[in-house]
Amino acid sequence: MPETVAAHPEKPGGGRRGRRLGPVALVVAGGFSVQFGAGIAVMLMPRAGALGVVTLRLLLAALVLLVVCRPRLRGYARADWGTVVAFGTALAAMNMMFYQALDRIPLGAAVTLEVLGPLTLSVVASRRLVNLVWAGLALGGVALLSGGGFDRLDPVGAAFALGAGGMWAAYIVFSARTGRRFPQADGLALAMTVGAVISLPFGIWEAGDRLLVPATLGLGLAVALMSSVLPYTLELIALRRLPAPTFAVLMSLEPAIAATAGFLLLGQGLHLTEAMAIVLVIGASIGAVRSQAGPAAEAATADQ
Repeated sequence: MPETVAAHPEKPGGGRRGRRLGPVALVVAGGFSVQFGAGIAVMLMPRAGALGVVTLRLLLAALVLLVVCRPRLRGYARADWGTVVAFGTALAAMNMMFYQALDRIPLGAAVTLEVLGPLTLSVVASRRLVNLVWAGLALGGVALLSGGGFDRLDPVGAAFALGAGGMWAAYIVFSARTGRRFPQADGLALAMTVGAVISLPFGIWEAGDRLLVPATLGLGLAVALMSSVLPYTLELIALRRLPAPTFAVLMSLEPAIAATAGFLLLGQGLHLTEAMAIVLVIGASIGAVRSQAGPAAEAATADQ
């Protein structure tokens, strides 16, 4: 708050730097949470199937958010509700496609393909030429992380991952709009409820009463908290203060985080080329954040 800044003078630019890095830290923390949650989801799939895991994730996350947030339902315009429904639809589609991909291809490859959606958004939405450079560098890291082996992947799984990437880009857009129209995490709670309702018939069709097994419910709750409640809340807060193009390029960190989660949870090792790719995507993300310094970046943030 302004009073705090006045009471504790900082070096020139220090407060501005803190305001930039704060939302970046939220995005990175959310990335670690969602990818480690995805690792747990892979272990849960033999119990409930891909669509069953999605249903557990969204339904349990919606229940948690509704209890915690207790969102107000009155006083919103039709456009506000349209934004929430679009956000919830993007959430459901993104998750269903992504978990269908995970059922067919490795976690690292799925996230590497999925992240092409946010990278494309960063190129299309950016109004600054330097962001195109960082997006290109991140894309090079993504290509390197693939190891040139996408031709050996299950084509249906790869198609689902690319589709999830498109929905991820839509998620970024509608998450930012929802954050502007609804206070706190109210919009997220309502959108998660929409996504849960959409996914529920698919989960029941695939898993049936297996969704009610206590051990399955426990693992599903862990996935819901790690892959939905925590990361989406952090990202919703971050998108109120971070330009969408920068947020999209930061998503290039996801393959590196997914590779770490795959190594620790699923025993998937890292090769030298994959380590080099991690360096590239982290460098691109740092460059994207630093490029937002200055009055132009603050004006762009205010426009979001």
